[in-house]
Amino acid sequence: MIDLAALSALRAVDTYGSVSAAAETLGFTPSAVSQQVKRLERQTGVPLLERVGRGVLLTRHGRHLVDEGSRLLADLEQIQSGLHRQVGAVSGRVRLTAFSTAMRGLIAPVASRLLADHPDLGLVLAEREPWDTVDLVASGQTDLGVVHTWGDQPIAVPDHVVPTTIAHDLADVVVHRDHPLAARPSVTPHDLVDEGWIATPEGTICRQWLTRMYDGTGRLPRIAHVSMEFDSHLALVRAGLGIALVPRLGRSPLGDQLVAVPAHDPEPTREVIALHRRSMADSPAVQAVLDALRTA
Repeated sequence: MIDLAALSALRAVDTYGSVSAAAETLGFTPSAVSQQVKRLERQTGVPLLERVGRGVLLTRHGRHLVDEGSRLLADLEQIQSGLHRQVGAVSGRVRLTAFSTAMRGLIAPVASRLLADHPDLGLVLAEREPWDTVDLVASGQTDLGVVHTWGDQPIAVPDHVVPTTIAHDLADVVVHRDHPLAARPSVTPHDLVDEGWIATPEGTICRQWLTRMYDGTGRLPRIAHVSMEFDSHLALVRAGLGIALVPRLGRSPLGDQLVAVPAHDPEPTREVIALHRRSMADSPAVQAVLDALRTA
């Protein structure tokens, strides 16, 4: 009999490319994950992993087991969700992964109330970038994901993952109070072509949108400094080192040194989306978390 917990561990190793990364995600030690994979190899009688450099890859047998076994795990998940729905039990552990501003501005404010309303429910929270979150939900490594998309730049979601819009968020151009733009009622990208930006790294969704904003100007945004966290953006703007495009969701207080100026043409709007696998659609626990996020 194949150990389903060990199969889940093997799938995590495949997703993250190493035993240590899989262990961190699953909340186990690397030794425990290695033992699960070895147990699975003994049960199946075939090698499932091979070492490549510092990482590991699935063997042909391991690939077959993960591909076929994922459908088995999804069927089992659907059965469990149906059982919980029949008894109406909002219970068990829900793994929820979200981007940082959603964690601060959306999830943290509702978590305590959600747990108070459902004493048998447990939440396990993690922060990840949206693309990583999609992969985690799709591969069964997290139960619910919260991601964002900017304007007309959708995020790709597999067919077996269900997206639910839970909020819309706006971003403002944040400038120092002494900046000439601070007195403006609003700005357009044409007003910003000569400004130095504090921006998220190349390849992030927020950086892509900042570049997209400049499409009508014939220019690219001039990136003065790069930082991953919006709180750092505010600190750098406060120090007079540039301007920043900062969403309102989860935004720290600006204080008396910063001014948020609305932008338009285009308006920097992002859609906040919750993701779950179709196999968990009947789970009362998943639905309870979704309802709390929608009404936050």
